Amino acid sequence: MNIENTKAQMRKGVLEYCILSVLKDNDAYVAEILETLKDAKLLVVEGTIYPLLTRLKNAGLLNYRWEESTSGPPRKYYGLTENGVTFLHELTGTWNELQHAVNLVTTQKNAKK
Repeated sequence: MNIENTKAQMRKGVLEYCILSVLKDNDAYVAEILETLKDAKLLVVEGTIYPLLTRLKNAGLLNYRWEESTSGPPRKYYGLTENGVTFLHELTGTWNELQHAVNLVTTQKNAKK
């Protein structure tokens, strides 16, 4: 079994949640989102993030606006919709429950012998 493949799949599983979390306080353009994810060691490439952003937008969780840039072409800034805020809140609750459950299982002493 390939450990790198397993690690990549684990990261992909939480990527939507992480992207929504990045956008919870401020709108951002793709380069900013990618930088935040890379700083957190969630290695993501542009080819992965664009389809995901489109899917989240089509699901009504994100919107976007174009903004002129002083250093190049206009930038597309993504932000959460009202539905996106609600969805993120629900995911946060689920993440906390899942994190707690995984911690219980992975740190549990082998008391049953």
